[in-house]
Amino acid sequence: MIRFLQVTLARGVKPLLDNVDVTLNPGDKIGLIGANGAGKSSLFGLLRGELHADQGEIDFPSKWRMAYVAQETPALDRSALDYAIDGDVTLRRLEDELAFLESEPESTSNGILIGELYSALADADAYTVKSRGEQLLTGLGFTLDQMQNPVSSFSGGWRMRLNLAQALMCPSDLLLLDEPTNHLDLDAIIWLEDWLKRYPGTLIIISHDRDFLDGVVNVIVHIDERKLKRYSGNYSSFERQRAAQMILAAGAMEKQARQRAHLESFVNRFKAQASKARQAQSRMKALAKMEELAPLRAAAEFSFEFREPANAPNPLLVMENVNAGYRIESETDFTVVEKTIVSDIKFSLQIGQRIGLLGVNGAGKSTLIKTIAGELAPLSGDSQFGKGLMIGYFAQHQVEMLRHDESPLWHLAKIAPNVREQELRNFLGSFNFNGTMVTSSIAPFSGGEKARLALALIVWQRPNLLLLDEPTNHLDLETREALTEALAQFEGTLVVVSHDRHLLRATTDEFIIVADGRLQPFDGDLDDYRDWLFKTKHATKMNASGTQLNSVPEKPIAKAVAAVVAEPAGDGREQKRAEAEDRQKLAARRKPIESKIK
Repeated sequence: MIRFLQVTLARGVKPLLDNVDVTLNPGDKIGLIGANGAGKSSLFGLLRGELHADQGEIDFPSKWRMAYVAQETPALDRSALDYAIDGDVTLRRLEDELAFLESEPESTSNGILIGELYSALADADAYTVKSRGEQLLTGLGFTLDQMQNPVSSFSGGWRMRLNLAQALMCPSDLLLLDEPTNHLDLDAIIWLEDWLKRYPGTLIIISHDRDFLDGVVNVIVHIDERKLKRYSGNYSSFERQRAAQMILAAGAMEKQARQRAHLESFVNRFKAQASKARQAQSRMKALAKMEELAPLRAAAEFSFEFREPANAPNPLLVMENVNAGYRIESETDFTVVEKTIVSDIKFSLQIGQRIGLLGVNGAGKSTLIKTIAGELAPLSGDSQFGKGLMIGYFAQHQVEMLRHDESPLWHLAKIAPNVREQELRNFLGSFNFNGTMVTSSIAPFSGGEKARLALALIVWQRPNLLLLDEPTNHLDLETREALTEALAQFEGTLVVVSHDRHLLRATTDEFIIVADGRLQPFDGDLDDYRDWLFKTKHATKMNASGTQLNSVPEKPIAKAVAAVVAEPAGDGREQKRAEAEDRQKLAARRKPIESKIK
């Protein structure tokens, strides 16, 4: 088990933990939550030994193997698959030792050591390592071809997936994951959630994705007021328990306030009367001994709402036979080449539609959103936009488009130059930009604060069509909930791309899948999508003969499909065949060695 014993920690002058005690049991799957800056990542630093408590100690078994996601990925020429397998450091060490001994002159002692290494490699499941690595990378969205590409060829987000694969590949008793869903699409998140459910060790996750936490964890540890509080159950259970505690705490405070008022009234009335002096003195002592109850504070709640949208045309827009993509200048002859991402789009938006776009990263969801927003011109086809259409577009990298050397007030004044400054200040105040923050450069703002500003700028413009591409990136749990509630009450039309299933469930009522360069409506909910996703991945892995599964389903896939979901180490026929071949190769290499040492 992991025990925090009277642990105190400060970073600089900021106290994070104050004399905390908490026990975590082997096999617990723990969600670590708290406000931004509360100390979640610092607690991980304590567990990894990178930070040391100012007081107290953290105790867990010294024999436990720990795995966590590296924050940096070197630009290596090593293949993605080999890099992922490197996460199994014990296996790699055994392979290095074997390679060294096999390069040495033959001897009886070397033969014995080599035989022992082969036995150790078998114990380390060396014969399954390639198929296990491929399973992990497939689940995280890599194709078999991409697995052979060098690490240096991948972007930052895909390199973080490789680091995650390394951590999952590492045999461990304790797995630490800090925002593991940040660089994943919904498909990969669903796969990771299922994999972690089957992880046999102790798991601690920092995440702002409530659906992900609900699906994986059975314990919540809340960092609040520099204390660690343990709750049994998932995140939704924590919310219910926390709300009940706050009601009880408020009731206890009211009761204590009444008791205080009664005692003070008695003392004030009778302290001057000799016959009542002893009783008054007794009540004064009772008042002095009464420990004042501290209020149980909720996280600072943030909420906002979209203004009433401008009158909208109906339909808002119509796209006929549109090809969406990019025009790229050739590096050789400087001619312009068209790269189609989504083809033959037949799409219209009616007033009040609320659509969620589903599909893997790179399928074309952002390309479609940009084309609807007018950021990309169609490569071909016809797009017609209704008169009076007002688009509010939150791009995937919207935060990076802000002027970081300017203030929130400057940004709002730029789009509302004729509005009084006080009105602009009042509006920004409703998004928690108060005091000097309104006129300060946004450069030192957190990612969540910058995202909040970007949302405020959209809200100000009263759009009747919202196009949101991963709007929850950088947002903490409270701000995500505020956005979800605001979108649920938005009276206009909505198209959203998000890996936050809680937001999708609460704000959309229909889905479109973007896959294989096409759009197709999905007749089902997110649970149906999860089942279909596992079935298609399973069918791909099994390479079923003759029958090809359509990449987009015509009907929701039945819930029973979930039964085919692979364990972290799956047992499909292809995998078994590959493992058998690896065992045969290993046996063939061991045979001459064993004959020499008999």
